Amino acid sequence: MIEISGLKKSYGTRTVLENVSLRIPDATLFGLIGINGAGKSTLLRLIADVLRPDCGTILIDGASVSGNERIKREMFFLPDDPFYATGTTVEKLAALYATFYDFDREAFARYADIFHVERRTPIRNFSKGMKRQAFVTLALACRPRYLLLDEAFDGLDPLARLELKRGLIELVEERGSTVLISSHSLRELEDICSGFALLDGGAVADAGEIGEALEKVHKFQIALSHEVRRGDIPFDCISFEATGRVAKLIVRGDRETVLKELEALSPLFIEEIKVDFEELFLCEVRSRGYLK
Repeated sequence: MIEISGLKKSYGTRTVLENVSLRIPDATLFGLIGINGAGKSTLLRLIADVLRPDCGTILIDGASVSGNERIKREMFFLPDDPFYATGTTVEKLAALYATFYDFDREAFARYADIFHVERRTPIRNFSKGMKRQAFVTLALACRPRYLLLDEAFDGLDPLARLELKRGLIELVEERGSTVLISSHSLRELEDICSGFALLDGGAVADAGEIGEALEKVHKFQIALSHEVRRGDIPFDCISFEATGRVAKLIVRGDRETVLKELEALSPLFIEEIKVDFEELFLCEVRSRGYLK
């Protein structure tokens, strides 16, 4: 288990993370979300011990990550823009990682074929998407107990995204790994992640199970006999949009209670619409004044 308590990190006078506390259970796929600059990449670097916190603790299986060689051998951190030397090939990196990790050559060959990775071509000649596929291949072949991915799906085409999701699920199911993913591709996270944490203002604004969070939010489309105005709706809405006599609204609370209040308006029709994780995130950031 990853346990984070009272974490703070600043760059000069700018505080990026302030009193972050979070628990990430073992053998799970966990999504880290937030707007640009929320501190997602910084948090991943702190967990990977690439950066050191100003204060607070990060424990993995009860041990501090700071300078812990044993934990580092069980962890693979893939940043958004990984470093590689001029002339480096995927095959050379595989040989390097094999000296540090319990590198699975069979898995490496399999994922290299799945992602169509050219093993002996210099990585500098790859497109952005091919670079991501190459490093994802290496990450999966290292079979880490803890895999940290920053913007995991960035640059990947739909087929590559599907194959990556399959690979991550396999890693969790077969090895019992914990995968922490920072991504703006919230629909991809909803497909595979069970838990999430929303970073906002340098702190954890919300966290929990994705399924449970979505169950607490309901979206309805209604039509009235007259033009719908916000004042017609007798409860608070996370989101409200109206066009003429038709309105779409998203609310938190008990579904049956909300339905009764809407039915009391004598609507021409009521339709319930499924809320996805991306829509929930957009509602959250709007409520914090980031989007109009």
